[in-house]
Amino acid sequence: MSLEKILHFRRSVRYFDEQKELDTEKVKRCIELATLAPNSSNMQLWEFYHITDSEMLKKISHACLDQRATSTAKEIVVFVTRRDLHRKRSKAILEFEKVNIARYSPTERQESRWKNRYLYYNRLMPFIYSRFFGVLGIFRKILSMSISLFRPMTTTISECDMRVVVHKTCGLAAQTFMIAMAEAGYDTCPVEGFDSRRVKKLLKLPCSAEINMVIPCGIRKGNLGIWGDRYRVPFEEVYRKL
Repeated sequence: MSLEKILHFRRSVRYFDEQKELDTEKVKRCIELATLAPNSSNMQLWEFYHITDSEMLKKISHACLDQRATSTAKEIVVFVTRRDLHRKRSKAILEFEKVNIARYSPTERQESRWKNRYLYYNRLMPFIYSRFFGVLGIFRKILSMSISLFRPMTTTISECDMRVVVHKTCGLAAQTFMIAMAEAGYDTCPVEGFDSRRVKKLLKLPCSAEINMVIPCGIRKGNLGIWGDRYRVPFEEVYRKL
């Protein structure tokens, strides 16, 4: 299918055909494709939990209020944000960039490029993502607001702001996953109605991790899982050309 056909095919299916199985490896491949989604500073502060065990599916569905979408799903993918892994991710990126720069940068520019990467991932990212009961976020906010009086400066860097950043990033991965699933002929339904505490407990996540989205997967059963035509606000109401 073309991208346009894929986007028209993708619907939030709330009732899956329980007689039709999914190819788990295909779903796994779609999750792998989700990692290609754009993300802030390439930090990739996400994890993906692919639920295929029947008992775990029931438990996850119960934590999702036993909605039809989860109770009839053949598999479920849980998208998780991991702000707490920022130091580990920064270190991995630096190790990768060291090789990347040596391989692709002109010799005379390697030193300056490495210095920029090192300062960005070894200094700025830990500063931006570090948390201490909101205190560091307030300090970053005051500092950025002061600098912005004299030049353009990103000011959305409080701890709450950075939480939004990682959730936006994870949302991009979730959307990429759903598009990949549609291309494979599979259906999904992004679910936000769930008991986050129970889902985290089932997945044995640390308290610093957060559930971004739960996505049940399956194959639609005729038109039972789709509620009529898809409504969208008229394009003219949301489009602005400047």
